[in-house]
Amino acid sequence: MALPNTQPQGYPSFKLVLVGDGGTGKTTFVKRHVTGEFEKKYEPTIGVEVRPLDFQTNCGKVRFECWDTAGQEKFGGLRDGYYIHGHCAIIMFDVTSRLTYKNVATWHRDICRVCANIPIVLCGNKVDVKNRQVKSKMVTFHRKKNLQYYEISAKSNYNFEKPFLYLARKLSGDMNLRFTEEFALVPAEVTIDVAAQQKIDAEIAAAAAMPLPDEDGDNMD
Repeated sequence: MALPNTQPQGYPSFKLVLVGDGGTGKTTFVKRHVTGEFEKKYEPTIGVEVRPLDFQTNCGKVRFECWDTAGQEKFGGLRDGYYIHGHCAIIMFDVTSRLTYKNVATWHRDICRVCANIPIVLCGNKVDVKNRQVKSKMVTFHRKKNLQYYEISAKSNYNFEKPFLYLARKLSGDMNLRFTEEFALVPAEVTIDVAAQQKIDAEIAAAAAMPLPDEDGDNMD
């Protein structure tokens, strides 16, 4: 499944659109993967940087062509050309900023308007930062829209691989697919309190068994 305007290769390549408010850590996240940082190219007509991230799996190599907005989202949304031919998406918000979570619904609507029925992962970034504002019980949007959700820390590499593994499994239709090699990641800039984060992850898992709130907007109290 070669992407438009790319050379065909002997392994699957998928266009991954990465969206979210400015400053949520999207670029930092994809730059953790060394190959993507060294091989990036710029698409000036759309104003994006495209970073190819390669993963070795038990079913062979797979590539995600990660489209990073290069700050264009600060000018009021993205043009349809950014989303066209997208195979999958990551929506990112910052757990220290309630506004970035509130805006997730808008990003989701934009994706679905152009790309119907593609797999989408919601990521709450910056879980290494102490002053968390978006509490685990507030994160319900993924349940309403049937999205996968992961808490991540781009700067500590925490859960880096999980969004990509989920998307690779959905796109291949093989839920037994797994990554078989260590990732070439930039060394972590910060450390994360793994025990504390595992407690939050457990709270999120427990919340998934609770009824969703009745109101249209997510509970931010």
